[in-house]
Amino acid sequence: MINFNGNILEENAILSIGNRGYNYGDALFETIKTSFGKILFWEDHYFRLMASMRIMRMEIPMNFTMEYLEEQIIDTLESSDLLKASARVKLIVHRNEGGLYAPNSNDVSFIISVKPIQDDFYILQDGFYEVDLFKDYYVSPSLLSTLKTNNKALHVVGSIYAKENNLNNCLVLNTNKHVIEALNGNVFVVKENIIKTSPISDGCLKGVMRKQLIDIIGNIPDYEIVEDSISPFELQKADEIFITNVIVGIQPVTKYRKKVYINEVSKKLLQKLNVKIRLDKTN
Repeated sequence: MINFNGNILEENAILSIGNRGYNYGDALFETIKTSFGKILFWEDHYFRLMASMRIMRMEIPMNFTMEYLEEQIIDTLESSDLLKASARVKLIVHRNEGGLYAPNSNDVSFIISVKPIQDDFYILQDGFYEVDLFKDYYVSPSLLSTLKTNNKALHVVGSIYAKENNLNNCLVLNTNKHVIEALNGNVFVVKENIIKTSPISDGCLKGVMRKQLIDIIGNIPDYEIVEDSISPFELQKADEIFITNVIVGIQPVTKYRKKVYINEVSKKLLQKLNVKIRLDKTN
């Protein structure tokens, strides 16, 4: 089942051919993990969505409160019998149809879809995981590149490139040739006690899981978190690389070209992340 503007419909309900998200990529989305009806990191998702809508000059409806959208997500989970399981939720906000590049209105509609996932908490992904650089196209660093819009052509082509080359993922570069993110998440690079991730000003996604880990690392005395540009040269000098998103949590990279990596920091951070989730769920 899906939720379209508060109405629970069959999943195969057809969108209008005039939908602006389909025609112009005029849409934003949040990918959210829920566990037994609890929306993980909901406040961060909500405020990122609101900030993104303002940047896209979308009209934010008066009823788009945190409580209202949370209620809509819960209703959709309940209609799909997923209140007692873990789920992947996709909340899409698109500008209402009408106009060409210039819309007739800045009013919006939303769609919520849900799918079951297996793991309630985050588990260590310790299998073989190889990445390389995707250098066919580059991200131009700007505020728009930090948003979760459905303008994802680079990530689609990059994912096909990864599949064709038997890679698990690719790392994306900006026009300054800095590593900014993976195709499906943010990137962290570990060298001794320094953990580095790309700054938002480099054009990386303003990831919700990125924010959680920056907060967690900032409270660990043994490590220092640094938001700074990452050069491809640093990847081969690193002790560890991992990719983050809200569905997988932390994905350690085991190989980049000829370099093989450990995952000790990933293990420690994963434990602290799950503790944070347990504490949040009890509140």
